[in-house]
Amino acid sequence: MRLNYKNTFLTGLAFMSIIAFWQLYDNVIPLLLTNTFHLSEEITGVIMASDNILALFLLPFFGRLSDRTHTRIGRRMPYILGGTLVTALLLLLLPVIDNGYAAGMTGPLYGLVPFVIVLGFILITMSVYRSPAVALMPDVTPKPLRSRANAIINLMGAAGGIIYLAFTAVMFPKSRTEGVPHVNYQLLFVFMSLFMIVCVLIMFFTIKENDLYHKNEKLEKEHPEWDLTETDSSDNARLPDPVRRSMIFLLMSIALWYIGYNAVTTWFTTYISVLMGEGLGGASTCFLVANVGAIVSYIPIGFMASKVGRKKMIYFGTILLTLSFAMCYFLTTTASSVTFPMYVTFALVGVAWASISVNSLPMAVEMCKGADAGKYTGLYYTASMAGQVVTPIFAGFLLKYISYKVLFIYATLFSLLSFITMTRVKHGDAKAASPKGIESFEDYE
Repeated sequence: MRLNYKNTFLTGLAFMSIIAFWQLYDNVIPLLLTNTFHLSEEITGVIMASDNILALFLLPFFGRLSDRTHTRIGRRMPYILGGTLVTALLLLLLPVIDNGYAAGMTGPLYGLVPFVIVLGFILITMSVYRSPAVALMPDVTPKPLRSRANAIINLMGAAGGIIYLAFTAVMFPKSRTEGVPHVNYQLLFVFMSLFMIVCVLIMFFTIKENDLYHKNEKLEKEHPEWDLTETDSSDNARLPDPVRRSMIFLLMSIALWYIGYNAVTTWFTTYISVLMGEGLGGASTCFLVANVGAIVSYIPIGFMASKVGRKKMIYFGTILLTLSFAMCYFLTTTASSVTFPMYVTFALVGVAWASISVNSLPMAVEMCKGADAGKYTGLYYTASMAGQVVTPIFAGFLLKYISYKVLFIYATLFSLLSFITMTRVKHGDAKAASPKGIESFEDYE
């Protein structure tokens, strides 16, 4: 058994477009809300958390709905294509509204209300295809190889983030944005719309979802030992009690590390603007370094997970994330600008996040039947979104009423708590059999 790297890379194109979008959302939308529409940190935090509130309900719904969908182009593909196209078109409206309002234009098309309405529709359409896009990987990948496959998927996601951040750093450096009353981000939104459409169209024309799904389904039937579920009297699959407890603690861990991590991704641009006078370019460079750290470690981490286990790699990731955020606190509160040690620390944040993200989703879907991958992918994202619902609002409140310096203390605490809950997870840590001889080279063809 070996991983098909070509198909995994192509499957990851949808995730690449998703991560690129969320980089833009986390980096630019808070700036528009605070600088153009002059909203407070609390209200901005509420709006930024709205995507996570919607996702709590929509991601499990569309994940489960895609489990039950059967079309000529596949179970997941209709949601991926439709969601991407509508999102890309709606994205083009945001800078039009923002620029018009900043220029003093009036009318029903300009102002905070139409901006929030369009943003709300964008968040809904993103929710339509996010779970189906992520569930596509376990659909077409045997369970023992999912950590390696998820490493590739996350590699593609990081690449999408790097492409966006590099474009942003070049087109919107500090010299172009510093002291400017209003920054026109229209070029950035046009770029993102085209990027998302191109990624998903390439995936659609190269991945035959139905063929790959049925091939993997046949393989899993040949290995019933991979299935941790039980079947009740009505022929419905359910998790045994010990596995269910592991799932609960895994979902708690996911929520906690997202509370810490998302606080940084949401507020760091504003944070260094207040403390250091840096703008979007400075923050984008730090996030770019973090993505580079992640991208160079995804494949080694996936390989290590197959050797030492997913759980140990998550332990490593949560501890490193805790230490890195603690170091970020000291570096950002003792310097007046972004320094080289900050770049090093953000690179370690990327490595830590890679170790966590590569292994957590495979642990969740490891505990379910293949036919329920969309359902458990939805639960995974429900946990992550639950954490991200809380953190923009709560962290924004702390930043305003205590100090901006509290950001990395907050992130450090919740990263440490995620390590503690992770110690209670006892299932989902399957390892692929170690290859021998020439077989050890086959996984890398």
